[in-house]
Amino acid sequence: MTKHRIYTMSVASVYPHYVTKAERKGRTKTEVDEIICWLTGYSQQELEVQLEKQTDFETFFAEAPQMNPSRALIKGVVCGVRVEDIEEPTMQEIRYLDKLIDELAKGKALEKILRKK
Repeated sequence: MTKHRIYTMSVASVYPHYVTKAERKGRTKTEVDEIICWLTGYSQQELEVQLEKQTDFETFFAEAPQMNPSRALIKGVVCGVRVEDIEEPTMQEIRYLDKLIDELAKGKALEKILRKK
């Protein structure tokens, strides 16, 4: 089975789209970065290094310092697929990120997006 194209795309090539999507709705790059760091455990500096290195999505998630255990609380549909039903782990991580960015762009409070009680 061939890998999905997104696995080999660099995070840096998609990142500006995340930021643009958020900014169009009055949110900030800082909030996008906070979401990515919350999900993956990367520090801001480590995230910037990954973007500079043009790290692909598969490697980005495989090398993430500490995937947030609360990500299992992320539910909903992205691209017509329920994120909680995706069986392939890397694809699920990618879709978790997509879902969090969607929630940000829809105006959801950052505390709720980050699944804080």
